Amino acid sequence: MTSTALEAFLAANPDIIACELTSVRGSSPREQGTFMLVALGAIFGTIGGGALEYMVIDHARRLIAEGRAEEAMDVPLGPEIGQCCGGRVMVSLRFADAAIRREVVARTMAEDALTPQVYVFGAGHVGRVLAQILSLLPVRMEVIDTRQEELDLLAPGIAHRRVAMPEAVVRAAPRGSAFVIMTHDHALDFLIANEALSRLDSPYVGMVGSKTKRAKFASWFLEQGGDRAALDRLVLPVGAQGLGDKRPSVIAALAAAEIMVQIGQREALDGQVPIPEKQGVVSGL
Repeated sequence: MTSTALEAFLAANPDIIACELTSVRGSSPREQGTFMLVALGAIFGTIGGGALEYMVIDHARRLIAEGRAEEAMDVPLGPEIGQCCGGRVMVSLRFADAAIRREVVARTMAEDALTPQVYVFGAGHVGRVLAQILSLLPVRMEVIDTRQEELDLLAPGIAHRRVAMPEAVVRAAPRGSAFVIMTHDHALDFLIANEALSRLDSPYVGMVGSKTKRAKFASWFLEQGGDRAALDRLVLPVGAQGLGDKRPSVIAALAAAEIMVQIGQREALDGQVPIPEKQGVVSGL
């Protein structure tokens, strides 16, 4: 979810019910504080899908139809609703007045600010697929390339930038950014990777290629005075996972998984707590 998409949703729907998991006991699809906005013809966000979500959506739309402002639901996630999580949740449903709308926008903007940044260098076959996959994940992503004609082939809505010196993007990147390097030029790959490996705050630096390319880069990097410990952080080839599958779509899917795992591990080490566990949307007002 992004604050831009949320603001568009709020503007398009005058009658909205804010649905929040205010209490979670045992196993459930989402954590306490997770919220979803329900209008008569649209939904923003999710509280986990399945029977629970369908029940909440139905209740929310009934509130809108009947002109009621709020309701609370106590739902056991067991056989009686066809969901086998085994836990129990309390769900608060309230009409999204001006105060709640301001709160959900503020909260989503705060989540946006904490969302990790991923830079994909190269808009070739693998880069384009990887960009599409990452656009569905909880990261901010931008594709960087020197070639406008390749950037023009990206799917609509994918953030991108034509840059003459891509390595400069690495230097200016926000703290904690991840870098995936797959340009059309091995020399350019090396320059970008050299810059990225100097960023000790980066949770992931990956480069598309082969074992031979890794050996060549390692030799060049060390000759340039690079640190061997930094070299050990480089994932090359990306998306290998022992499969040896060279299809762009498979490499991109596996690379996306690598990136998310590394970002998650760094967040766990840094002790970053997801916002939903800290504050509520409905109950916090």
